[in-house]
Amino acid sequence: MKVFVTGVGGQLGHDVMNELAKRGYEGVGSDLAPVYSGIQDGSPVTGMPYVSMDITNREQVNAVLREVRPDVIIHCAAWTAVDAAEDEDKQAKVQAINVDGTQYIADIAKELDCKMVYISTDYVFNGQGTTPWDPDCKDYAPLNMYGKTKLGGELAVSGTLTKYFIVRIAWVFGLNGKNFIKTMLNVGKTHDTVRVVDDQIGTPTYTLDLARLLVDMIETDKYGYYHATNEGGYISWYDFTKEIYRQAGYSTRVVPVSTEEYGLSKAARPFNSRLDKSKLVKQGFTPLPTWQDALRRYLTDLADMPQ
Repeated sequence: MKVFVTGVGGQLGHDVMNELAKRGYEGVGSDLAPVYSGIQDGSPVTGMPYVSMDITNREQVNAVLREVRPDVIIHCAAWTAVDAAEDEDKQAKVQAINVDGTQYIADIAKELDCKMVYISTDYVFNGQGTTPWDPDCKDYAPLNMYGKTKLGGELAVSGTLTKYFIVRIAWVFGLNGKNFIKTMLNVGKTHDTVRVVDDQIGTPTYTLDLARLLVDMIETDKYGYYHATNEGGYISWYDFTKEIYRQAGYSTRVVPVSTEEYGLSKAARPFNSRLDKSKLVKQGFTPLPTWQDALRRYLTDLADMPQ
């Protein structure tokens, strides 16, 4: 099985390539950079084929994928800077990456008759209430530009293909790139006290664990919408930060505040990011480990990385 992965310079794409290599599949990675720009940690991804590709260039997308002719496309590339997406001068670019680029990839996937995995987000919903969102719920009402364009990407895939997996995730962390854990560790080193919101509820997703699930999925034809985060229960960012510091051995004090009290962000954030993951088990997939266990492994892996 030959798998083409977009966004390998990011957290998830990097881990997907490594998972493919571990299972003996042929992976071809792509990103915008002329050469692979992720962490150079000696992992298989650094030795696998890489091609520079601008997903907003339809002709380039068609040329590259017609040459590679993959059996599966795992589309990890996206604009993910949520607040920056609200800037008026960036919105056309966000649309081009998250919607138009996804449509180009879906179109060529249809031509090549290959499977496609699209990585989406809890931000496609309105973030209200306390009931976990069902993966097949169509009650969309994104609160910000990021959510609107990720929904646009979902609709591009579902409206073009039949052989697709749309996988919504939340609160992502991985070794390759920036994330909440790395930010909190850095802040905790220099501050005695940190303020963290306690009224946004969800569950973290470790890209290493998610990558395993995605490769499990493409080995099947159990297409459709899925939700995939780590197990371990729903928590707030405040709860998450407390556990980060506990496991890291920090004495930094964490103070809970409301989203309104915290302020700062340009983009409206969902209060309810609870994702119902029961469909995974119903379809025979192995759920991700608990987020507490994922955090423990992540901190160990982070400490082992070359500085």
